[in-house]
Amino acid sequence: MTFTGLYFWVFFIAVYAVFAVIGDRLKMRNAFLFFASLFFYYKTSGLCVLILLTVITTDFLIARRIWKAPPGSPARKLWLALSVTIDLSFLCWFKYAGFLACVFGQLTGIVPRLPDIVLPVGISFFIFQLISYTVDVYRKDVEPVSDILDFGFYVSFFPQLVAGPIVRASEFIPQLHSRFSLSRRQAGLAVFWILNGLAKKVILGDYIASNFIDRVFENPLLFTGFENLAAVVSYSLQLYADFSGYTDIAIGVAMLMGFYLPSNFDSPYKSPNAQTFWRRWHMSLGRWLKSYLYIPLGGNRKSVLLPFLRPESKASKKFCSSVNRMITMLLGGLWHGASWNFVIWGAVNGAGMVAYTLWKDMKWGVRFFLTALLAALSSGALSVWHSAGWRILSVWTGILFAGTLVRWLFHLFFPDAAGGHEGGPDKSRRRLRGLDSFTSALGSIWGIIQNFAFITATLLFFRTGSGPASGQGTAAFETAGNMISLIGSSWDVSLIPAIASAYWKVFALVGGGFFIHFLPSRLKRRIRLAFASLPLPLMALIAAAVVFVIYQFATAGPRPFIYFKF
Repeated sequence: MTFTGLYFWVFFIAVYAVFAVIGDRLKMRNAFLFFASLFFYYKTSGLCVLILLTVITTDFLIARRIWKAPPGSPARKLWLALSVTIDLSFLCWFKYAGFLACVFGQLTGIVPRLPDIVLPVGISFFIFQLISYTVDVYRKDVEPVSDILDFGFYVSFFPQLVAGPIVRASEFIPQLHSRFSLSRRQAGLAVFWILNGLAKKVILGDYIASNFIDRVFENPLLFTGFENLAAVVSYSLQLYADFSGYTDIAIGVAMLMGFYLPSNFDSPYKSPNAQTFWRRWHMSLGRWLKSYLYIPLGGNRKSVLLPFLRPESKASKKFCSSVNRMITMLLGGLWHGASWNFVIWGAVNGAGMVAYTLWKDMKWGVRFFLTALLAALSSGALSVWHSAGWRILSVWTGILFAGTLVRWLFHLFFPDAAGGHEGGPDKSRRRLRGLDSFTSALGSIWGIIQNFAFITATLLFFRTGSGPASGQGTAAFETAGNMISLIGSSWDVSLIPAIASAYWKVFALVGGGFFIHFLPSRLKRRIRLAFASLPLPLMALIAAAVVFVIYQFATAGPRPFIYFKF
């Protein structure tokens, strides 16, 4: 029942036909789409649909009890605690029981015997969506839904059920009571999003994975350091294309039925730092973590875990913010999967965000000193241990130091350029402002390159934690270690032309994918609107041609979306 398979589109056409007959009879429409969504989930996860029905029922009933309880009464908190406990109990059992049993066995030597546990598809998404609903009802941000069929439809809407986006109640529940509306342009945009998502998934996701990435990750020792590096970089595109492709199709399918889902990606690899990246990547999860974890922990003002710190101190606030951000990213990493690789991935991303928040408030002289110290320490460590990891780190810190040196010298010799020059001739002011614009653009490009290198490096742990090696215990760490060793070793440069020739189709697609990704957002919007405004016969002809091209790249059978595992 994947979006790239014929079975789904037959299912969708049948659902849409009945949907069109029902028209604006809202109760009947919502009930029908709820049962259609349950059937969809049954075809993806079998009897795990009973879990979905259970949490829908319990949260529907408990949310109504929360709403009726007097404000400030202990009963409201108890009902909320019960709802969250039920939801997290299902999530922890099906997703983390095996991992926790393994950790317990490593600590005590006693390994609990558990039954075979099948992870229900999309459980992380609909559990988080349910938690957001009950918390919002508790906060009086939304009123509880009065009809359980309407509520079930909100939770289980099939386009976004198994891989998001995570839809807040305030965003979707008002649409339950809205009549169907689909303009000519909206229909064209919906078709564009579907085609765009299919192209991302099949061409940029499945093809480069089947023909290059999977081969390298399955046995990196059979490939050169250049091929290992190319696989890691290509995986960053595959992951984005796969996940954002799903979201694009979900948005398009929902839009054809008159429903609107929130955007989940905003060209994340254009981000100049880790903090901006997480505002552009998996945005619905980022908003959830901020609203229901980071801010309750204290946000950027205090820490509920460190109440002894003085909140009025600026240094204290920054420290509390860093602690809260690290906890949020650690749990965000663990949300993606029950593996130490995901914990490491979340911790490294959290450290990157904390480092940026500290870095942006530093003076350039301090930045220069710190990067020089990092470069010297990593070079010293390399001279002692001679490992590939230290070699990579020393190269990266050396490049970071060189960039910081150039920017420090610029601010040292042109102190007025950053804010413009208030005095002097107009020509001098214009020259300084032009110089500032030019250097700001270079600084943004430099930041994007550095941040992309950082994010790509962290995805090595993400891929080995979610790929075939993740079920083999230490094999995932061995895979990551082998790849780092090969990437940081001496390369035989004479082999690169032959490798490029052998994989020229894959490398061309990767280069084209990144080129499209870095196109201006305004241009992409114009292309969408231009397609949506085409005459219907021409639009149908283009759509048919795009589908034909897409399925020339199709592998032997539909590949599941990566985030189905989460």
